[in-house]
Amino acid sequence: MRTTSSREVYRNPWIRVREDTVEREDGSTGVYGVVEKPNFAIVLPAERDGFWLVEQYRHPVGRRAWEFPQGTWGQGSDGTPEELARAELAEETGLRAGTVRHLGHLDLASGMSTQEFDVWLATDLTPGPTAREATEADMRHALVPEAELRTMVREGRFTDGPSLAAWSLLLLDRL
Repeated sequence: MRTTSSREVYRNPWIRVREDTVEREDGSTGVYGVVEKPNFAIVLPAERDGFWLVEQYRHPVGRRAWEFPQGTWGQGSDGTPEELARAELAEETGLRAGTVRHLGHLDLASGMSTQEFDVWLATDLTPGPTAREATEADMRHALVPEAELRTMVREGRFTDGPSLAAWSLLLLDRL
């Protein structure tokens, strides 16, 4: 497949949307909408047979949602994927990890977005102050036993796709 033209259709400080016209191998043409967002880190903070989760209001789905701490660099900030994982963990939960271990790298939604993410397991945790952004002012965090997390998943109370994908990498890592 070959892109024959591309145009920006929307942009704000967090997202860019473009429309690509493509020519397929058989000569037919088509259009793709592509969402461009920076890559992010997701962290599984493990402690005492459980995980620290965060909950916040998610405007696109119109409700509060539980998930693992996750995020990307703000404008003007940069660093390694591990530094991002450590920064997001501290920002959202106040926890500092003595050890972080990379579990994998995944695509968020390869059929429509360029965004990818790295998954990290954080252990040897020590508490500290949070540094939440204004958009995270309503966020709370809690230590959830893994048995309760399993129940939350079964009951549809833990539905964040990247969090579920991250947890699946940890489950595979344990095999």
